[in-house]
Amino acid sequence: MAVPEWIKHHYPKPEALREMKSLLHSLHIHTVCEEAKCPNIGECFNKQTATFLILGDICTRKCKFCGIKKGIPLPVDYDEPQHIAKAVAKLNLSHTVITSVTRDDLEDSGSGQFVATIKEVKKVKPEITVEVLIPIMNNENLRRITVVAPEVINHNMETIKRLYPEVRPIYQYDDSLNLLAEIKSQNPSITTKSGFMVGLGETETEIVELMEDLRKQKVDIITIGQYLRPSGSQLPVVEYISPSQFKKYEDVGYKMGFKYVVSSPYVRSSYMAKEALTNAECPIKKGDKK
Repeated sequence: MAVPEWIKHHYPKPEALREMKSLLHSLHIHTVCEEAKCPNIGECFNKQTATFLILGDICTRKCKFCGIKKGIPLPVDYDEPQHIAKAVAKLNLSHTVITSVTRDDLEDSGSGQFVATIKEVKKVKPEITVEVLIPIMNNENLRRITVVAPEVINHNMETIKRLYPEVRPIYQYDDSLNLLAEIKSQNPSITTKSGFMVGLGETETEIVELMEDLRKQKVDIITIGQYLRPSGSQLPVVEYISPSQFKKYEDVGYKMGFKYVVSSPYVRSSYMAKEALTNAECPIKKGDKK
């Protein structure tokens, strides 16, 4: 399949990559930017920001779209929260995104490590806003996170319901929707967020149905981006979605009542995360965006 002109190769500046990688590796920190082969790594590293990946770099689930390694994970590094906090301080971040691999081997699903990381980050920068992108977990484990009240909790749907068996074979569509609803139930003050990919063979009707399902769970922010194959081991791209179609999804999202919608080919769930939260909290900017 020919790659359309609106999908451009992003060539990161070598010096930006070297500087950030040196800092992150010196603190033994993993990032989604590197592990998932994010196409925006050059832009984000150049701005000295990154999405931190806790609980190691090996996932216990086998999603067919994801470039992160799969297999048996290493033991939890309990110094990791302090390392993340040091990086936040050195980079002087005002907003940070923390995610993890899925750890089905852990009784608490990694919730304890999320809590410890949030607390350490807030300790070094009390004014920072924290966004966590969490895997599926039960209500008890979720409560550990909602009690410490990060400003944003994100859980990605990733794709439409019909494609779950192919794209996310171990996940259940309704479980993810229920998790998003439970966040609001446990702590209504937390901004909720979810993202999904297009270009995997879904129809416009199915995308709109997914958006409607997210609104029913009172999700505040959604992100929509083009699926780009990380390597030959993942699912192939079925279709490249045009910029005009992304704009259409954005308009539909605002009509549904989402506080903020980020929709374009290179959007990822944590891309421009600070701006998404700021705009979701600011009615004037939100209105301008419409």
